[in-house]
This record gives sequence, structure tokens and C-alpha cells, in this order.
Amino acid sequence: MKPKVSVIIPTYKRNKDLLGRAIESVLNQTYNNVEVVVVDDNIPASSFRKDVEKFMEIYRDNTKVNYIKNVENLGGALARNEGIEKSQGEFITFLDDDDVYLPHKVERQLDLMISDNYDMTFTDLRIHNTNDELIDYREFNFIKNFKNDNLLKQHIMRHITGTPTFMYKKKCLLMIEGFMEAKMGQEFYLMLKSIEANLKIGYLPFSDVVAYIHEGERISSGANKLQGENRLYNFKKRYFNRFNNREKMFIRFRHHVVMAVTGLRSKMPFICIKHAVLAVLSSPIDAIIEPITYKRKVSNHKSFIKVNNEL
Repeated sequence: MKPKVSVIIPTYKRNKDLLGRAIESVLNQTYNNVEVVVVDDNIPASSFRKDVEKFMEIYRDNTKVNYIKNVENLGGALARNEGIEKSQGEFITFLDDDDVYLPHKVERQLDLMISDNYDMTFTDLRIHNTNDELIDYREFNFIKNFKNDNLLKQHIMRHITGTPTFMYKKKCLLMIEGFMEAKMGQEFYLMLKSIEANLKIGYLPFSDVVAYIHEGERISSGANKLQGENRLYNFKKRYFNRFNNREKMFIRFRHHVVMAVTGLRSKMPFICIKHAVLAVLSSPIDAIIEPITYKRKVSNHKSFIKVNNEL
């Protein structure tokens, strides 16, 4: 019998249409033995909880949908852990409540998991704006060596994320105790724990996940984002003895770029300008190389998507 794959979808203050889009993208997978675990993390007495409860009535008789209502707001990390504990699948993957899977996501990634008995795998990630236009493509084809010591270095430098691209054997997720409670960087710490636990990790150089940059309440903006990124950067310093000077230059550069982009998106011009300058000072060569690489990468993937959509 084909193994069951549980897809954990935590939801919090989300428009029901977007939540529905996420759920349907799982139910419409080419792989049929899936379980959708919706973890409602809204405050029980809130209008958001009532709206989700009413919306989820349409899935009441769907045996593939498991609706869990938290007795209090736990936050994204603990809500996902709740979903993991109550899931029935042998394999676990994740989806945010405003993102979508393309039809072959589960089947393609599960095939990879089984092909070489991986404990965990990750894929590329498409990032779109609310007009459904590709604005970034997170890829990891620069990783040639999948030994855990090299994965650790690559992860500290460039972040092997995001969460919807991860698939685990459930027993391995439970062994590493799932997500760590953190306001920012939950997926970073989960991947770090996976690497340091010496899990057998594989990579699929393709994206069947679309993540959306959207308006609305989120912790990944403003002061919360800035504080979280500073904490994460200070955490990374514990590993600096593993890196040469050139690699540390890039880590500093990346940190300041993220801070500058956060300042831009959060309408904090002083923060944006300050960290843009610090990024250039941290690594002038990366300040030239990275924008060129980014533009070329997005252009190439836009062309690839257009061609495939026309076929």
C-alpha cells in the first residue's frame, strides 16, 4: 500500500479564500494518499476562529481533511508541532495557509524520499507577488556535496529553506522534536537540527511550491523581523570558526541585505539605507555579483515557466 503523506497547514488570521486555495492544492495532488492537517491557531473566542470553523464545515465529511482547533494561540512553530503529533502519515510535509502546491509536488518529492531512503528532502521554491508574478526563485543547485558538514556550512551561509519544500519521515521529525519555538527563523533552526542530527538529506532541483509575498498581518516584517534577524545573525557567530574570511564576508553581507530589504518593505528608509551601505562595505564583490546573479536567475525561471505554461 502506498504510504500516507500528511500535509500540515497552520492557519492564523487568514482570509478563508486563501486557506481554501491552499487546501485544494493538496487535495488536487496527483498522489492520492494524502492527509490535510489544518491547525487552527486563532484565539478561540475571536472572529477569525469562528470564520474558519464555518469555512471548514465544507470539509466535514472529507476523510482526507483533519481539522484541529488549538485551545490557545501557540504560534507557528508549536502549531506545526501540534499538527505533526496528530497526523497519521508516515511522511510529513508543510504548507503555509496562503501558499500552494503544484499538482505533482507530493508525488515527485515522495518518489525522491523513497528512491534512496532519505530521512528528509528539500526542493527549490518559487516566490510570487499577489499578481502571481515570479519575483524570486530560491534554488540550491550550487550544493554539490551533501555530506552533513558541507550542508551545515551552506545552510549558515545561504539558508536551505523554506518550510513548504521540506518533506520528512515522521519518525525523524519526532526524533529531532520538531520545530523549535522561535518568533523568527523557525525553518532555519529546523533544517539546522536536521543536519546536526545527521539525518540523510536529499535535494530535488525543481519547484512544485509557490510561496506568496502578500499584505496582511505577519511577524516577518517591521521591528519583529529586524530583531529576529539580529538574533539569528548573533546565533550564526557561534559557527564562525568553521568559515574562512571570504565566507564570513558573505554571511555579513547577506545579513545586511536582509535587513535593508526589511527596511524597504516596512517603510523604514533609514534602516534600509543604513544596511544597504553596510552590505556594500561588508563585501563589495558580493554587492556586485549577487544582484547580477539574482536578475539572471529570475529571468531564466520566468522564461522557463512561460514556456511550460504555453505547452
